[in-house]
Amino acid sequence: MTPGIHLLHKPVGPTSFSIVQACTASLGDQRGRRRTRLCHGGTLDPFAHGLLLILVGQATKLFDQLHAVPKVYEATVRWGVETDNGDLLGRTTFEGDASRLTPQQLDDALATFIGWREQIPPATSAKRIGGERAYEKAHRGEHVELPPSRVYLHDGRWLSHDLPRESRVRIVVRGGYYVRSLARDLGRMLGCGAHLTALHRTAIGPWCDPGPDGRVELRGRELLPWASSRELTDHEVGELRQDHTIPAGELAPPEWRVPEGFPDPEAPVRGLHLGRLVFLMRCEEQRLRGLSVLQGGL
Repeated sequence: MTPGIHLLHKPVGPTSFSIVQACTASLGDQRGRRRTRLCHGGTLDPFAHGLLLILVGQATKLFDQLHAVPKVYEATVRWGVETDNGDLLGRTTFEGDASRLTPQQLDDALATFIGWREQIPPATSAKRIGGERAYEKAHRGEHVELPPSRVYLHDGRWLSHDLPRESRVRIVVRGGYYVRSLARDLGRMLGCGAHLTALHRTAIGPWCDPGPDGRVELRGRELLPWASSRELTDHEVGELRQDHTIPAGELAPPEWRVPEGFPDPEAPVRGLHLGRLVFLMRCEEQRLRGLSVLQGGL
């Protein structure tokens, strides 16, 4: 795998980390040379499937820029049962009566979650507690109590209903949102309990799930297209490498914009040189300062 962002389809079953391990193995024997860094751009639970970003080489420096862009999920919510981890692989902790649920009730309930809200992550989330992942503690049977996180739900709508058994929903969220927690909280609000039986991440920003047989490699201007950009000369690249500022000049607008009303991702300015992304920059008083250099460019 060459440096850049790779769009892969994660199937149901493996963990996101196991996909990273397989990608690392595909790089072959790296003894005697600098090891290529590699990470994913946001985890998917084993029961979930869909778009998984793999960041290779200098692209790992773009990880923090992915959190604030929209992520789109389609999920199946099973009514009448709450589980300890929020999905079908968990242990049943509550059973309730879902026989009186109506589409209007579900519309009204979902609408209350739109916008910024405090959300308690599932006990089996990847959040860290004292340097250890919460799910590692939970799998050992330890009690896990996570503090609420501030999350953002931009849009939510029901795709279909098979009441009182289940419903399908599509949501657009900011990074850090737990769809399993949304199902749990909907079930508690409605008094019947709920959990997820399926979850599909269909998109992150402008990038869509390539499907089981697809893979897309992104480089240059295709990277962070929600950020403005600036073409750099050889001299300007040299100045930035010496930690000098350069005139802001003329910034090209983003090639892709977040949905209207979505929180500003506050993206840096992309510095492009000979078609490659070489710098992330910040504009300060009509001048550009380098935030991160991407050695060799992407």
